[in-house]
Amino acid sequence: MEIWFTEKPTPHWGMTYRVTQVLRRVKTPFQDLAVVETVDFGRALILDGIVQLTEKDEFVYHEMIVHVPMCAHPDPRRVLVVGGGDGGAVREILRHPGVEEVVLVDIDREVIAAAREFFPQISASLDDPRVRVVNEDAARYLWQEELRGRFHVVVVDSPDPVGPAVALFQEDFYRAVDHVLAPDGLFSAQSECPFLMPDFIRSVQEAAARVFPIVKLYIYSNVTYPGGMWAFTTGSKCYDPASPREGRCPEGPTRYWTPDVHRAAFVLPPFVEELAPLQHAPPRGAGSCRGCAGEVAL
Repeated sequence: MEIWFTEKPTPHWGMTYRVTQVLRRVKTPFQDLAVVETVDFGRALILDGIVQLTEKDEFVYHEMIVHVPMCAHPDPRRVLVVGGGDGGAVREILRHPGVEEVVLVDIDREVIAAAREFFPQISASLDDPRVRVVNEDAARYLWQEELRGRFHVVVVDSPDPVGPAVALFQEDFYRAVDHVLAPDGLFSAQSECPFLMPDFIRSVQEAAARVFPIVKLYIYSNVTYPGGMWAFTTGSKCYDPASPREGRCPEGPTRYWTPDVHRAAFVLPPFVEELAPLQHAPPRGAGSCRGCAGEVAL
C-alpha cells in the first residue's frame, strides 16, 4: 500500500509527497509534529500539516534567511534566532568568523528533540559551546531588559502565521526585535509566498516599517514551500541589507547564496514590488543613523 502526504496551501490545491515511512508522530503542547521519509526529498519535518523542511532543499532557505543579514553587517558577533528549532539557521550563522554567541529561542522542545534525532546534519550546531537554547515564548522573552541592544542580527525563522506564531508577524513583535537589536542591527524574517499571500506580505512590510527606518523584501526560489517563490522581510537600523559587504562571506562553499544572488534577491518582479512600496524609498531620517557611525542605506 502506498502512503501519500498532501499539504494543502489552499482549500483547492495541494502538494503531495510519497511517504515510505513515518518516523515520528506526536502531539506536542503547541502543535502536531511529524517526521516522515519521502521518496524524492528525503526526510521531512511537518508541523500542523505544513512542511517545514526537507533534507533535499533546506539549504536554500537557511542560507538565504541567514547570510543576507549576516553579510550586510560589518561585524555580527551576537545573533538571536527566533524559532528554527531544527538548527539549520544556527548552522549557517556559525559559518561566519567572529560569531561569539547565538541564542536560539524556540517554544517547542519536541521540535528540537526531533531535529537532534532525525536531522543530525542540520541540528549538530546546536551543541556548539557558543549556542544557548531557550524554550520560551519569544514574544515575551525578547522584552527582557538585560537583552536591550544585545544582538547585531536577529533571524526570525518562524513557522507559518497560524496559532501562536501569528504574534511573530505583528508590529508589537517587531518592536520587541528592535528592543534587542544593537543600534546598527538588522533582522530577517520569513514572510510567505507572494503568489498565495500578497495581502499578508504587504501587512508585514507595513508593520515592520512602523518600527524600522529601512525595510525591504527579498525573494528566492525553492521546491517544497508552496508557490515556488518565497519572500523574506528584512529590517535595518542602519545598513543596507541589499548590499553584501566585501569579504563578509560565510566560511566554506555555499550551494545557493552568493554575493550576486544576495543582490539579485532584492530585484523584485513588479507584482511583488507592489507589496513592498518602501523598497526603493529613502530611509526615514536619512543622515541620522541611530548610532551606527552615520552610515545610511540608500
